[in-house]
Amino acid sequence: CCPESGDEMKNTEEKSDVNTAALVGSQQLMPGREDDELPLNVSAFIEKEVGSDLKSLKKLGRLIEQMTENKTKLQEQVLAISSEIPKRIQSALKDAEVSRQVLSQFLQQEAPLFSSITSHLLTAQPWVDKLSAMINQIEEIEQHLTYLKWVSQIEELSDNIQQYLMTNNVPEAASILVTMTEVDIKLQDDFEEILAQLHWPFITHTQSQTVGVSRPAGAPEVYGTLETLFCQLLKLQASKVFSSCMPFCDPAHPDHADSPSEEIQPEWYLTQVLIWIGNHAHFLDEKIQPILDKAGSVVNARLEFSRGLVMLVLEKLASDIPCLLYDDNLFCHLVDEVLLFERELHSVHGYPSTFASCMHILSEETCFQRWLTVERKFALQKMDSMLSSEAAWVSQYKDITDVDEMKVPDYRYKNLPTASRKLQFLELQKDLVDDFRIRLTQVMKEETRASLDFRYCAILNAVNYISTVLADWADNVFFLQLQQAALEVFAENNALSKLQLGQLASMESSVFDDMINLLERLKLDMLTRQVDHVFREVKDAAKLYKKERWLSLPSQSEQAVMSLSSSACPLLLTLRDHLLQLEQQLCFSLFRIFWQILVEKLDTYIYQEIILANHFNEGGAAQLQFDMTRNLFPLFSHYCKRPENYFKHVKEACIVLNLNIGSALLLKDVLQSASEHVPATAALNEVGIYKLAQQDVEILLNLRTNWPNTGK
Repeated sequence: CCPESGDEMKNTEEKSDVNTAALVGSQQLMPGREDDELPLNVSAFIEKEVGSDLKSLKKLGRLIEQMTENKTKLQEQVLAISSEIPKRIQSALKDAEVSRQVLSQFLQQEAPLFSSITSHLLTAQPWVDKLSAMINQIEEIEQHLTYLKWVSQIEELSDNIQQYLMTNNVPEAASILVTMTEVDIKLQDDFEEILAQLHWPFITHTQSQTVGVSRPAGAPEVYGTLETLFCQLLKLQASKVFSSCMPFCDPAHPDHADSPSEEIQPEWYLTQVLIWIGNHAHFLDEKIQPILDKAGSVVNARLEFSRGLVMLVLEKLASDIPCLLYDDNLFCHLVDEVLLFERELHSVHGYPSTFASCMHILSEETCFQRWLTVERKFALQKMDSMLSSEAAWVSQYKDITDVDEMKVPDYRYKNLPTASRKLQFLELQKDLVDDFRIRLTQVMKEETRASLDFRYCAILNAVNYISTVLADWADNVFFLQLQQAALEVFAENNALSKLQLGQLASMESSVFDDMINLLERLKLDMLTRQVDHVFREVKDAAKLYKKERWLSLPSQSEQAVMSLSSSACPLLLTLRDHLLQLEQQLCFSLFRIFWQILVEKLDTYIYQEIILANHFNEGGAAQLQFDMTRNLFPLFSHYCKRPENYFKHVKEACIVLNLNIGSALLLKDVLQSASEHVPATAALNEVGIYKLAQQDVEILLNLRTNWPNTGK
């Protein structure tokens, strides 16, 4: 091997120094190593620095020196630190003791100082209260002074105007009026600034509800200034005090487009006005109305605010209607939206009928005549569409259990401002109802052959509903008032006889009487057709029962159990099936009329065609009574509590035929001895006979064959 050069030896030594320092540093950083690891680390270090090269042993001496120097330095550092730490701790303890003493002095001074401050506050509190009261009085006086200054200035201007007018100096009076107008404008500007601080107008409902809860800074001063300016403007009678600060339509609103078709959106601005009225109601009631009441004004803040907005709506409608007048769909849509707006305005917000409303716009001659024309057109179209629909006769409420099937609809024209306009609309309404009656009659005639079918019943229900609604309207205050107005018109035009005028004046008749009579006649005719249809089938089913051998039937004592006559089964089944069918297809009031008419015919038929046409032994009379009282009468027990009261002839005939022999003989003798002056009414009533006449009872007694043999 070649010997290393001097530079190489130097580099090697420097590297060794670095490695040695690293080793020592690593040992310092890891003081927690186990003692048995130290020899291993030393061996590894020597192996790395010297290796197997014997010439490298020369470096051992230098390494030992470096490590000895490092050890010495570390020992010196440890000794230095050990001597400094106690000094620092001692200094810190000394500082803490000084701080403790200072704090103790402060605490000793705090108690008397707190007591002194408390005593001073208690002593000064009455002065503070008096001073606060004086400040409030001063502020109130300043407000009054400001108010009086304005009033004085206005009165002075007013006096000057009056003087100039008295001397016919109109130019000077006009000049002073301009000055007064400038005062008005200045007060308006100040008023608008105050309203802006209150975040007026209230775009959302939440804003109005939070007024008085999350108040703006300086709220008492703001409300005080509001009251002062409001009273001043009230004195000036500024007509737009409520609505001048309310923006009506924002041109930048996304609903406002440039095209005319998008500009005219009645549902948007009508709904927006209702929202504004609702949003401001709380503020007007809680903040503005007390000011008006305090000033002795009779004005209702909320209603005046509503009226101001409605006037804006009238301006908007006046500009929109000419554009829509000859477009039937758009005009009809506008009218519908206006009617909905009016209904909510009056019912929800209490808007008085004496105030200007949208109905005044719709009542203008051109607009009103167009409304009548469009109303007639769309009503007739609706009739055609409805009657030609496959679902025309299916109730839209058939799956709803708690619906009021006789719910009376509202009338669209009740808020029209004049009686003459209402009467014109009433005539249109009557014409349309009569037209609908004619159409129903035409459809009914097509269904006459199937008078029990669903379609025929649906037509009958429609006729009954219209008649019921008109009868309800006839007693309504609105139509009674119209009736009085019509009476005056008819009297002026001599359109009615004195008798008819007297009936209208005495409320014996109504404006709907003619239509109600026609509808009731149609209803009765249709019901009669149904009753006749069912009655024919019942009579056909009763043929066998009519021929029953009533003379030869076994007595009740000869039978273990009484049972229904087999010949009566077809009669009762036919009757039951038709009752169930029509109960489902007819409304309750119609079905009640139907079964009562049917029962009356059945009672007469059974009495005349079955009872009076036969003779009865004891068993036959008992069987007849069992069939009637235990089988026929109970069929109607679902519709009334005492169905036997509707079969008076049959019930009393069964009583007579089933009297025991003794009672029958006694009754027969009483009847034979009775005369016109001494009727047998009491005797008949005693056995339960109230309907049948004396002659009828005598005939029934003669139909009995179970008389005892007396030799006569």
